[in-house]
Amino acid sequence: MPERSAEDSGGGALPLAGLRVVELGHSVAAPYAGLVLAELGAEVIKIEKPGKGDDARGWGPPFLDGAAAVFHALNRNKRSVVADLRDPKDLAALKALIAGADVVIQNLRPGQAEALGLGPKAMIAANPRLIYASIGAFGAAGPLRDQPGYDPLMQAMGGIMSVTGEPGDRPPVRVGTSIIDMGAGGWVVTGVLAALIRRAATGRGGEVSTSLYETSLAWMLYHIASHAADGKEPGRHGSGAATIVPYQAFETADGYLVVGAGNDNLFRRLAPVVGLPELAEDPRYATNAARVENRATLIETLSAVFRTRTRAAWIEALRAAGVPCAPVQEVSELHAHPQTRALGILRGENDPRQLRTVGLPLLFDGVRPARDAPAPAHGEATAEFFAHRAAAAAD
Repeated sequence: MPERSAEDSGGGALPLAGLRVVELGHSVAAPYAGLVLAELGAEVIKIEKPGKGDDARGWGPPFLDGAAAVFHALNRNKRSVVADLRDPKDLAALKALIAGADVVIQNLRPGQAEALGLGPKAMIAANPRLIYASIGAFGAAGPLRDQPGYDPLMQAMGGIMSVTGEPGDRPPVRVGTSIIDMGAGGWVVTGVLAALIRRAATGRGGEVSTSLYETSLAWMLYHIASHAADGKEPGRHGSGAATIVPYQAFETADGYLVVGAGNDNLFRRLAPVVGLPELAEDPRYATNAARVENRATLIETLSAVFRTRTRAAWIEALRAAGVPCAPVQEVSELHAHPQTRALGILRGENDPRQLRTVGLPLLFDGVRPARDAPAPAHGEATAEFFAHRAAAAAD
């Protein structure tokens, strides 16, 4: 098989250089896990179905080179191999590929991997050093364990929609990014890295698993704890928080601004900035617990004041007083912001083959991993890894 290597933009070895990962993944969750490992230096071989490949290739517009922007964002620095899992030759070649791999990541529908002989028990038996990571929908147990799942379903069932959006008789709101899918991918990366540490000590691989539903429950950590403490539903508070006030977006004369007066000292700083120093001594607002109880009147008072000046004027005044705040930015604004530019986190800006996207939010010794290969064309590496396909192409 081809040599494995990975270097960062400075020519040094990345942390996971030499690691081979087979991604039996589609859509978002498993591909996001594969993306993180690829950015860290692993060789990630993405297995795609014949025809249109990963469903995410069609999730547009917008498209670039026939694949959706979503696909490009999730699959850079990978190799694409087409495998028809109903074809015995392709299936045998895939098993051989896995037998020589370090990690498998899969989010096939429940039971499909086992039915094909690609499940964790069979693959680890063939390769005892293999780390086999699975992302399911509802988890390995329970009445829904065989049901499929998608990000918005899990935001609903896991309670996230119950605490997201405006209060009152407003419809449920989904968080505007695939927080469950990407979160599950992140948990898999955490599990894989832990398993690699264990393998270094014991020589053994093993199975890592998570699910979308478990991920949604994990994100509800303190809401579940709060409900256990007082029996009350946390409810929806718009851009605010259930247990901290004021900690939300306010409308200004020309846009929205989030103010984070997250403790009593910060509230005492905020009060004079908005021209109402007496608020800090008012017993209804002097402590965070009191402000939570009297949220409605305080927010009404502050909202009226914030509408009187521009967003930029408020940012200048609040930051001068040491009160945390931030504008609600559109994507075009965050791209152009000097803080974004200074971090060097954006990818693909100088490569016409790529869409602009975001690198890892990690630095190693002050350097961000910076592999710059674009997302692969469908099946571009099939002949390289499947010998029977290469032979057929030569005939």
